[in-house]
Amino acid sequence: MVTAFRMICSKDGTIGTMVMTDREVSAYMESLSAGAIQGQGEMSLGALKELLSRIGHPEEGLRYVHIAGTNGKGSVLAYISMALQEAGYRVGRFFSPALKDPREKIQVGQRPVTKAAVREGIGLIAEAAGRMQEEGRVLPTLFETETALAFWYFKKKACDIVVLECGLGGLQDATNVIPAPEVCVFTPVSLDHTAILGKTIAEIAGVKAGILKEGSDAVSAPQTAEAAAVLEQKAGEMGITLQYAEKPLHIRYGIKKQSFDAMGYRKMEIGLAGVYQPENAALALAVLEALKKRGFVLPESKLRRAFARTVWPGRFTVLQERPYLIMDGAHNGAAAAVLRRSLDVYFPGSSFVMILGVLRDKAYEEVLGCLVERAVQIVTLTPPENPRALAAIDLAYAVQRYGVQVTAADSVEEALELAELLSGGKLPILATGSLSWLGKLEDIVCSRKNYSKRNK
Repeated sequence: MVTAFRMICSKDGTIGTMVMTDREVSAYMESLSAGAIQGQGEMSLGALKELLSRIGHPEEGLRYVHIAGTNGKGSVLAYISMALQEAGYRVGRFFSPALKDPREKIQVGQRPVTKAAVREGIGLIAEAAGRMQEEGRVLPTLFETETALAFWYFKKKACDIVVLECGLGGLQDATNVIPAPEVCVFTPVSLDHTAILGKTIAEIAGVKAGILKEGSDAVSAPQTAEAAAVLEQKAGEMGITLQYAEKPLHIRYGIKKQSFDAMGYRKMEIGLAGVYQPENAALALAVLEALKKRGFVLPESKLRRAFARTVWPGRFTVLQERPYLIMDGAHNGAAAAVLRRSLDVYFPGSSFVMILGVLRDKAYEEVLGCLVERAVQIVTLTPPENPRALAAIDLAYAVQRYGVQVTAADSVEEALELAELLSGGKLPILATGSLSWLGKLEDIVCSRKNYSKRNK
């Protein structure tokens, strides 16, 4: 582990405030990432709990909404946190992965944690972890360190409530060190991370149910019978009644604006596209209703304004029109299935040029099975700067088995250029797979737009 930090010493030699440069922070975090890849820090909360105790238990004394599930966690987090913010609360939110900058994962009032705060917080954490290392203790992983930084920052900013997204699973997820949250939330449970979480829906639901704690309320999206049975049993053991969100009715779909009825709200308007978003928003409404019963003041006018303004990049995001360029981080079979539904609703009968980049440890064959029928051409790429990336040429070989024309690109820039050439300015383009490269794509498109504006 890198212990690259410096301390300011007073004249009498006592240690004062630690100082870290941005480069030292980056080196320290990279050392944690390398350690995690090599197998340090198995799925146990012991190291994180020890670290938190040494930095003053910042996770205590805060109020939480804790979200577990397979898909939709980020969108549900965005609706809930935006509604609380609009109602006047200081809201922290923690999610992963980030689309562009790692600092995006930790936000207060939609603003990412500042570089100065990262330097201060990681300096404190690194000093504590250094002592743990000297004592021969198991060290926190990268994600555990990010989680500790988030708690430290939320306490420092005196957040009224924090909305947390589980990183992986639930029971042994780093976020699960918190005391009983106000509400435990479950998005639909499906197969993902089967090598870690379990081979069946029931096994995975059991891990997700690990976030349940006595004294909390629990709200779930509609689940399969297999997942519902497990969640209800676990909730019952905690003395909690699991409440289910209503299925949205009278849905009016649209790429720029959608609306639905649920939880007593008529024509609730949302700005996020994707046919799955009314379900996510209905779940968020059910959570907000539970928070109302726990004393949070959330006027309907504020909720409506918040839902209409909620954004969540990387999920059926329209980057440009004429032709349409849409990005969606559908990284598993369930996500790809709802993406396919969105394509069928918004673009019935239209063929797509697809840009695809995936991670090798994801079920990309399931993604292909859902989406290739809508693709006339596919351009593959290797997600940059990711050790888990599947090589573009290997993904191209997998695509060939479906009988679709495919080209392997050397970069995100080349993949976009090829897709636009194949589109001929007419066919819509879909960029999908891992979220890890979609931020780069968005930067490319935005830089072109800015260049075009400057040269008009």
